[in-house]
Amino acid sequence: MVLETIAFVLIGLAVGSGALVLLPAYFPAARSLTLATAVVAALIGGGISGYALDDHLPALALLFSAITSALLVSVLARPDLLTGTGRHRHA
Repeated sequence: MVLETIAFVLIGLAVGSGALVLLPAYFPAARSLTLATAVVAALIGGGISGYALDDHLPALALLFSAITSALLVSVLARPDLLTGTGRHRHA
């Protein structure tokens, strides 16, 4: 269980860092918020999937951890601010 937790944290850090490196303009909030969201989402997603799968398929729990982390980090993305006007693009 300890190794899975470390793997979930590493997955969260990879997802958060990847989002910040690949799409820096989409995340105007603090970098620590994006990284913390990714790590917490990976821990929660991995924990719930590990519990639901009864720890029989750790590879699937790692996959669900990455998916959960990516989905919750995408909530922080603000593509509407890319124009630089600060307004919503549909306003």
